[in-house]
Amino acid sequence: MKKPARRDGAPDRKNMKRRPSRSENIKQTDRSGVAQWSTRSDVAGGKPSRPDAVAKNKRGKPKSAKPQRAQAQATKISNAKPARHQYSDADRPSGPAQGDGMRLQKVLAQAGVASRRAAEELISQGRVEVDGRIVIEQGLRIDPENAVVRVDGVRVVVQKDLVHLALNKPRGWQSTMSDDLGRPCVGDIVSERVTAGQRLFHVGRLDADTEGLLLLTNDGDLAHRLMHPSFEVSKTYMATVSGAIVRGVGKKLKEGVELDDGPAKVDTFTVLDISEGKSLVRVTLHEGRKHIVRRLFDAVGHPVIRLVRTDIGAVALGDQRPGTLRVLGRGEVGGLYGAVGL
Repeated sequence: MKKPARRDGAPDRKNMKRRPSRSENIKQTDRSGVAQWSTRSDVAGGKPSRPDAVAKNKRGKPKSAKPQRAQAQATKISNAKPARHQYSDADRPSGPAQGDGMRLQKVLAQAGVASRRAAEELISQGRVEVDGRIVIEQGLRIDPENAVVRVDGVRVVVQKDLVHLALNKPRGWQSTMSDDLGRPCVGDIVSERVTAGQRLFHVGRLDADTEGLLLLTNDGDLAHRLMHPSFEVSKTYMATVSGAIVRGVGKKLKEGVELDDGPAKVDTFTVLDISEGKSLVRVTLHEGRKHIVRRLFDAVGHPVIRLVRTDIGAVALGDQRPGTLRVLGRGEVGGLYGAVGL
């Protein structure tokens, strides 16, 4: 009988045999007396832990090794909330660069084309053209000093410093900005504008005895083209001539008359009235030589008594009084630019 090691009758744990753990090998002896080593897991039916042990399935055949999954690359997971508005290169507009400058609808509004809201409608309808390209996107910024803007094919002047004026030059006034002899001249009419800093000059000339439409501007390129004969800008005159115009005079003027500096002709010829030995006629031509209308009528035997220029291209004198100025409208300026290819 074992004696307890402790007075209270509890067995002494130090003297007790320690049971092997699962990972420790256990020596077993089969019926033949040959010692065999196994683990507690083997005894319990678990997998062998010896390297030379082979696991078998229920049928007694060796188990095939299971393919191991490749470890996926660790990815960093962010718990940050996405931004409310996210933009990528694909979301950006493919139109022209916005850049610096002034918004197109504001430029049109300042040029007097339409209000900003109406200008946006014109843009969305494809009626606005910038530098030869139709613009349909909103918010495009342009340089008003260099951009060429057209609405419905008509150019819009967007430069604030450009001035286009129509003057009804009175009879007896000189077509100069200043006169050394002190005679009345065009410069006297626009003296206040010149004093304020505007650099104006007249487009072409009218002799002192001719009255009517004379253009003034500070756009040198436009003025040069309007005066150049290659652009053939039409000019219309009302002429009161001596004598009754007979049949054949208009045909002769249209076919051409030989003058001292070469042949000249009119584009259109219309007799408006004949009374008291005088005739009122309207002629249109694109010639710009000095005294060309007077010399043409002298050549056909009908000297000019009074001559008034009423139209230059798209600009008409209308009922404007002699000696007065008016600012050209958008359509008139656009018509002038279109006539000379600007």
